[in-house]
Amino acid sequence: MSAGGRRIKLGLSMRGLGYHASAWRHPDVPGDGAMSFDFYRNVTQIAERGLFDMVFLADYVGVHRRDKPKGLLGRSDSMVSLEPLTLLSALAAVTHNIGLVCTTSTTFQEPYHIARMFASLDHISGGRAAWNVVTSFQNEEARNFGSDRILEKELRYERAREAVQVVSGLWESWDDDAFVRDKESGVYFDPQKMRPLDHDGKYFKVGGPLNLPRTPQGRPIIVQAGASEEGQELAAETADVVYAAHGSLASAQAYYSSVKSRMAKFGRDEDDVKIMPGLLAVIGETEAEAQAKYKVMQEAIDPIVGLSMLTGLYGDLSDIDVDAPVPENPVNVTMSRGNVMHELAVQRGYTIRQLYQSIAIGNAHNVVIGTPKMVADTMEEWFVERGADGFNILPAMSPSSVEEFVEHVVPELQRRGLFRTAYEGPTMRENLGLPWPTVSQRTQVAE
Repeated sequence: MSAGGRRIKLGLSMRGLGYHASAWRHPDVPGDGAMSFDFYRNVTQIAERGLFDMVFLADYVGVHRRDKPKGLLGRSDSMVSLEPLTLLSALAAVTHNIGLVCTTSTTFQEPYHIARMFASLDHISGGRAAWNVVTSFQNEEARNFGSDRILEKELRYERAREAVQVVSGLWESWDDDAFVRDKESGVYFDPQKMRPLDHDGKYFKVGGPLNLPRTPQGRPIIVQAGASEEGQELAAETADVVYAAHGSLASAQAYYSSVKSRMAKFGRDEDDVKIMPGLLAVIGETEAEAQAKYKVMQEAIDPIVGLSMLTGLYGDLSDIDVDAPVPENPVNVTMSRGNVMHELAVQRGYTIRQLYQSIAIGNAHNVVIGTPKMVADTMEEWFVERGADGFNILPAMSPSSVEEFVEHVVPELQRRGLFRTAYEGPTMRENLGLPWPTVSQRTQVAE
């Protein structure tokens, strides 16, 4: 297989203590790690040692108070988390090259706040900030922001598209050389190089300009993760990086082709977006050792927590034999990830137990179990066969899974010429190989 000179991009999803739903109970995992700056600093510095392009913090602005199945409430560590922009700002001071990505919802935040926060992080970090655009979909979140129910999906994406346009417009409030700071003349900035936005749309009315100069990488990177039709359109129009969830190469290839084929109509080249599906690696010196490690992880899943991960798709299954096949028809699919979960179960003939065991370690992403060479084989195949431009690595348990990947898989990828041996530059944009956002590439806001 030939990569044609391309290089794999790597991100690390580091929210919480790992993608094993019961990771916090493992004796080697600090139970309070998700509230510890030292924990996140350690994980981020390991990833930077491994030359990762970015670390990624998902976010959820609410607490699930549901107790289905009975006894669930109080058994999960995922209910609490540090505010991600605050955390990433602190991590910027103890890292040098790695990109810093986090979630902020267009449903609950105003575009001016979003633009200012991420532009500030870009300045603080020297050009390493990225905004993961989400629309939110849970009523628990809406209730913290003055509403009983979340907006309808179509309206959420409509609002999101306008929000991204406004944020991008605010990031382009100033020409590159607007701030002359000429002490002799007393001119701090050239008023002719200031660009007020004066946006008046359906959801937002924003004058601008942003009260920050243009950032070290032109503007922060935009990340998006939607798999739905609306999500793919938004990604093709606005995203620099797309996180995806696929359990098979065929599914990944179909999604890759779908998103890339939409980009021309928005005046964009296919290489202007990097598609990075999630991958969870369980690594052993032999395949048998890796399989044994995975089996131990599966047996450690709290059954109540495992079943809870299926309630949004199938309802409460606690009265059904967990070794029975999954229901033929989901009762509710609230997001595209639900379709991925159900298709996985149907394709592999999973029982209820097998489905929650597969989801509770990896959350419906691709799980590869084997030696470092086997993990690299899978990554190379997906990369060369146009199923991915890179991967969002999901540690089963942090920090040990991150350390294993950096120590064993990264060198294997480097030996194959598939991954960098040094960072290309100081900014996230340079390391991802994305073009500088010139005036012609700036998102234009339609009045």
